[in-house]
Amino acid sequence: MHELRITRENARFQQWEALLGNRSKRHRNREFLVQGVRPITRAVEEGWTVRALLRSDGSSSAWADELWSRVDAEHVTLSPDLHARLSGKEEGAELVAVVEMPEDGVSRLAGTARPHGPVVVLDRPTSPGNIGALARSADAFGASALVVTGHAADPYDPRAVRASTGSLFALTVLRVPGPGPVVEHAHAHGYRIVGTDEEGSPLADVTLDGRLMVVVGNETTGLASGWRAACDEIASIPMVGTASSLNAAVAGSIVLHEALRRRG
Repeated sequence: MHELRITRENARFQQWEALLGNRSKRHRNREFLVQGVRPITRAVEEGWTVRALLRSDGSSSAWADELWSRVDAEHVTLSPDLHARLSGKEEGAELVAVVEMPEDGVSRLAGTARPHGPVVVLDRPTSPGNIGALARSADAFGASALVVTGHAADPYDPRAVRASTGSLFALTVLRVPGPGPVVEHAHAHGYRIVGTDEEGSPLADVTLDGRLMVVVGNETTGLASGWRAACDEIASIPMVGTASSLNAAVAGSIVLHEALRRRG
């Protein structure tokens, strides 16, 4: 295993720091930063490729020492001040992982670790936190994949990864420009496409059997017309009280939980 020590801000460090806030550099390099004990542990356990492990020059935990000795990746020791700029304020901040982004091909949906789990589609989400929150629910309720379509926030944004508490790594994650290839895959593999919207049928009346694709619209504008046309049914979630609508991640979570409940 290659080991490196960096004590001053050089080109390598600047490249990693750019991954925190620069989406285009993340996608050009096909890598992103993962912070915190649970997300890093899940990334390793789920078999994502770790390109580098970064740690602070100083004391570390048994967890960090064990991963450092076990993970086949470039090992980099940083001065404490440089490391602090990459690690955020997460528990277990003594390690940061540079993880390789998987390919975005829709064909990956056919090889998920949970072949019978629902596929969750987020249409043009603007909030990285909502992506992470829905990834967490998707994992908890047995989904197989998370697909982000259209001009959207980035599922590999550190805020999305943190909000998922590592659940992002249990899912097949794709970014797709529009509905076309995802809808073709759904039709070819027998998925029922169910959207969520205030104007749909009550959730209790919507069929959630068999292979299921749940589509959650943009936080402000709802489902794009292309997705609306592709849906077999649109589900609305009955509400009381004064709230005008539900958070997108919450709406998706409710549909996923209801589908799981019906599966028994």
